[in-house]
Amino acid sequence: MALTWSERLKYNLYLWYFSWTKVRLIHYCRPKIYDITEEGVDLFMPLDRRTRNHVNSMYIGAMVVGVDMVTGFTAMIRIRESKRNVILIFKDLKSDFYKRAEGNVHFICKEGKAITQAVNETITTGERVNLPVKVIATVPDKFGDEPVAEFTITLSLKEK
Repeated sequence: MALTWSERLKYNLYLWYFSWTKVRLIHYCRPKIYDITEEGVDLFMPLDRRTRNHVNSMYIGAMVVGVDMVTGFTAMIRIRESKRNVILIFKDLKSDFYKRAEGNVHFICKEGKAITQAVNETITTGERVNLPVKVIATVPDKFGDEPVAEFTITLSLKEK
């Protein structure tokens, strides 16, 4: 199920507000929500003067911002649905790069159900829950669905 235009606008306004008020580096990179499903989130980041490195591919720092945002946004949606005060941080990051990201990048997180379970577990137990989350980066205009990089970022959740 794809997002309607108004739903996409709502989520992107929330992302813009969060990035402007909380983490300005995210705002600088200008990511946008492309799609949201029960399985997860697809986030789009343009390759432009802000995110491009000296070899005309996406800078690794910009890619990490994309991974952070797609995972964090997936978790924030689940936390907002729970109406509880769950704090999320990231514990570690592993990355494998296969090709240069020489175009606009889609960061895809398909672990929405696992993140929902982790949020529920931290609310139920009151303990910190660490969840490794897989994120795939693709450049559809150049390589279709073939990944240019894969990341595993550990999401750490605790109810305040």
